[in-house]
Amino acid sequence: QGDGIFGDKYNQNLWIYTADCMPIIFADKKKRLIAAIHCGRKGIEKKIIKKLIKIFDNQGSCRNDLIVAIGPSITKENYFIDRYTLEKFYKKVYSKNLSGITKNSFDLRSSLSQKKEKIHIDLRKYAYIQLINENIPHTSIEISSLCTYELVKEFHSWRRNKTLSRQWNFICQ
Repeated sequence: QGDGIFGDKYNQNLWIYTADCMPIIFADKKKRLIAAIHCGRKGIEKKIIKKLIKIFDNQGSCRNDLIVAIGPSITKENYFIDRYTLEKFYKKVYSKNLSGITKNSFDLRSSLSQKKEKIHIDLRKYAYIQLINENIPHTSIEISSLCTYELVKEFHSWRRNKTLSRQWNFICQ
């Protein structure tokens, strides 16, 4: 029914499932608030991360108290889009108000590589950029290096074999 869930109750568990998209888990270590989102290219485009952090803000969270984990997902080497989709992605994601360090991250040459008409894009990088732009300290962000596409025995992958099976991701309070 949705791509995210937020919790503010003691002893609460939040579960989401993913295949190649990123499970992104959030916790406010002082207020004991938790959240989990399912985030892929469309989630990045729709700024689901920013919307979730706004929910934390509305609950009185401080950005320095948030910790974030980006779980296993498809890597840049295995995720590709066509040029039309890339142009739409950049129009929706790019903002003129980015900090100097972040502007460099949106440089087409540093974010993409081309191979046989396929344009590879690093969704983890854009999730990280959105977190940094929301003033989440880089020391509070962990990113898994595991690829759901490559690790056949460990993970399900829609892009690899069109399976309807998924990984369950959770956070407990």
